[in-house]
Amino acid sequence: MTLSRLAELAADPEASFVLIARDGADTVELLTGEIVDVDLLADIPLTIDGRAREVFAMVPYRQVRERGFVAQDDGAPLRCLIVDEHVGIPAPEVIAALPADGIPLRGGGFDVSDADYAEIVETVIADEIGRGEGANFVIRRDYTADIDVDDRTAALTWFRALLAHERGAYWTFAVVTPGHIAVGASPEAHVVARDGIVTMNPISGTFRHPAGGSTRETLTEFLSSTKETEELFMVVDEELKMMSAVCSDGGRITGPHLKEMSRLTHTEYMLRGRSRLDPRDILRETMFAPTVTGSPMQNACAVIRRHEIKPRGYYSGVAALFTPNDDGGHDLDAPILIRTVYVQNGSLSVPVGATLVRHSDPHGEVSETHGKAAGVLGAIGAIDRDRAAEARKDADADEPGARQSLADDPAIAVLLASRNARLAEFWLNPQGEDFSGPFAGRSALVVDAEDRFTTMLAHQLRHLGLDVTIAPWSAAQDDDVDAADLVVAGPGPGDPRDDASDRIARMRDIVRRRIDAERPLLAVCLSHQILADRFGIELTPLDAPHQGLQKSVPVFGEDASIGFYNTFTARVAPGTTRTGDIEVSADPATGDVYALAGPRLASVQGHLESILSRDGIRTLHRLVERALA
Repeated sequence: MTLSRLAELAADPEASFVLIARDGADTVELLTGEIVDVDLLADIPLTIDGRAREVFAMVPYRQVRERGFVAQDDGAPLRCLIVDEHVGIPAPEVIAALPADGIPLRGGGFDVSDADYAEIVETVIADEIGRGEGANFVIRRDYTADIDVDDRTAALTWFRALLAHERGAYWTFAVVTPGHIAVGASPEAHVVARDGIVTMNPISGTFRHPAGGSTRETLTEFLSSTKETEELFMVVDEELKMMSAVCSDGGRITGPHLKEMSRLTHTEYMLRGRSRLDPRDILRETMFAPTVTGSPMQNACAVIRRHEIKPRGYYSGVAALFTPNDDGGHDLDAPILIRTVYVQNGSLSVPVGATLVRHSDPHGEVSETHGKAAGVLGAIGAIDRDRAAEARKDADADEPGARQSLADDPAIAVLLASRNARLAEFWLNPQGEDFSGPFAGRSALVVDAEDRFTTMLAHQLRHLGLDVTIAPWSAAQDDDVDAADLVVAGPGPGDPRDDASDRIARMRDIVRRRIDAERPLLAVCLSHQILADRFGIELTPLDAPHQGLQKSVPVFGEDASIGFYNTFTARVAPGTTRTGDIEVSADPATGDVYALAGPRLASVQGHLESILSRDGIRTLHRLVERALA
């Protein structure tokens, strides 16, 4: 009966339905119901006529504007399916019932040429990362082609191929609605909220399996890659910013793990924390994954807006399932929309992106997008003749049982586990909600200069006992700046010497205001540079950006392992230890200033809140103590 119902839905061009196969399940879930398009996440109708409803939502990338971030507006709807029927069908029955004939592609190719994409990569590295706009950015392009079958038949054919042959996907899905059809196998649960526990799953690095499948040697080479390791650490930092915003206990890291799929392997961490927020608010605060946008998130959206040739549609958004729970609320399960095919009016589109960091090779990033597109097209069985050779490379890895998992290989396990030796124990261990630290009874205002590292910083300050409020630079009122026992002038992107920036001007004003009033001030990263400039210390670009770089540096008589995300530095003559009343802690060889301290003030160039700051919480304690002394 259920299969006949699926056949009816597939034949009706006005019918809407969703198919979901979750990782490890032996059934396919069929969801049907009415379609409602809404404007905002808060408008998703979780309750109708006093009754809690299950809702499936396709959340487009343009919803980041709800967070005040920029995005090209293509009008992609925030589409909700109000679930009337939710049933399970055995996966083998679905495979047997769906169309299996291959669908040839015509006129396939990227909408941005290889040469143009390489040029974009070079520009982003030089003009964005090289000028301090952020640590990493994801720039996408789309593989497009035409098909000669109707859109719904294509969607069900490709869903069958994924269901039969793909493995390791968090969700394998088909979303069929009038005018918008998507089929994919997402490896990544962006955010899950269940029983008061929020989970995020940052994934990074793409190892494309060689002919014959991956081996210990080829996987070891991939896992030893500096770029791959740094990419993962940076996206974990970025998602911890989100976790610290929605979870009372900030979030704890577990992992790393391997995410093995049929043609690709990724590395991943799991982040978990407690939250009492409405799941729609959790989703809003976590839009969207840094693995497909960049870091810091707000600037990443601006970089995407400047360098991508067209709007993103649903790429890097989420598919979100809100399910009523026994507590009267809703659980949330929201995989990220990557490794997804969109089909409309006889045309196929596969968006793919590469993560650009300070030492990216433009031609390597071009190859990465080719590999990702070929992986998706191969998985749905829709590779065109131009990609036949690439398809043959994957032939040995096509079937789910074709190769053995390397996740349990002892050498691989040791290599993965060794990564955590570089990370801060604060984020690896349970933190709890005991905020009776050494500075209990004091208030702190953290001024956010457009880098949500401030949420992690605020969480650590609370563990030191401070009562913390975060204010964006544009909303920080003078009365609040004056009243706080401690002001933490926070980090942000950009050039601290930029006299045309309203943001830089306001951060300068906040730093000046606290110094003139002789009130305790802690300045971090960008604000550390602004503070140094006020004391006449030279500001200069680094020869190479320190984005996601871990260094052991002197901080007032104690070496500290700290994570750095800076393109500019304050610099003194090597050997300088004081300038006037200000104590200087600098690199003995270069003169790069790592920290400053003086009457009622302290500053630090690095990010003590980063997972890369092994000595972060201890150094933060020392600097707060100096500022409050």
